[in-house]
Amino acid sequence: MTKSVPDVPRWANLAAHATLLVTLPSGLWRIAMGLGVPVGFTEQGLAEFGIPGWGTAYVFGLSLLTEALAFLTLGLVRPWGEVWPRWVPGLRGRRIPPLAAILPAAAGAIALIALSVQWLFRWAQAGSSVAPGTREDSPVYDIVMAACYAPLLLWGPLLAAVTVHYARRRLSGERPQHTLQPLGSRP
Repeated sequence: MTKSVPDVPRWANLAAHATLLVTLPSGLWRIAMGLGVPVGFTEQGLAEFGIPGWGTAYVFGLSLLTEALAFLTLGLVRPWGEVWPRWVPGLRGRRIPPLAAILPAAAGAIALIALSVQWLFRWAQAGSSVAPGTREDSPVYDIVMAACYAPLLLWGPLLAAVTVHYARRRLSGERPQHTLQPLGSRP
């Protein structure tokens, strides 16, 4: 595992790593659902989601995509987010333009925060839109699902904080005192 860039404060490094952790519970919940584990839906409910079948591939893919996108946040605190890795032909070793990371990260943070706000306002009606007989009656399932999805509310603010720090650090005009090397190269 590579280390953080030397001028990255501890809070930014922790926030970047936290994005991986806040996305994990919902991904595990979806994978369990895709495997047919009872996570609050009846067999009829799982069948409506296409589980088993295409729905399983969908929830697995969504979980992997979510973790992969959260993983990109680490690039805002790691050397591979400032210098192209050695395996990128034609670009290896060159500095990554700051806006190439800042703009997508900022757009992602804004989208995640907007989705979180929308999700908060609609959470109370979440069960009312599904057909009768598709959900289990026990409130335990709702508590487990809420516990798995609630951490996602932190993803947008965490990404925003790390993105602002990255932008301030990379756009400050000061040249860093360290020399970044492409990942895997020898100093």
